[in-house]
Amino acid sequence: MFEAIIKQMFGECVREYRFHPTRKFRFDYAIPSKKIAIEQEGGAWTNGRHTRGKGYISDMEKYNLATSMGWRVLRFTPDQMMTTETLNLIKKVYDN
Repeated sequence: MFEAIIKQMFGECVREYRFHPTRKFRFDYAIPSKKIAIEQEGGAWTNGRHTRGKGYISDMEKYNLATSMGWRVLRFTPDQMMTTETLNLIKKVYDN
C-alpha cells in the first residue's frame, strides 16, 4: 500500500532498490530519479536487528555510503510509514 501511494504521489517508487553497483545494500523504498531513500526501521522496541550492535553498525555504513553518493535517506518506524506527517515530509524533500 505504501509503495502504491508513493507511486501515485511522485510517479515512481522502487521497493528493495539496490543503490550501489558492487555492495548488496538496498533501500526499502526509493525514488531513484530524486535520490530519495525511504527506510522502514523495525525492531525499535523489540531489540530488533536495526538496534543491535552488528545491524546498527551495518546500517550506519549503508546510510553514510548512500549520503556520500548524494542520496537523502529518510527513516521511519512501521507505525509512521502511512502517516500524513511522513507523506508530507517525503513531499517536502521531493520538492527541494
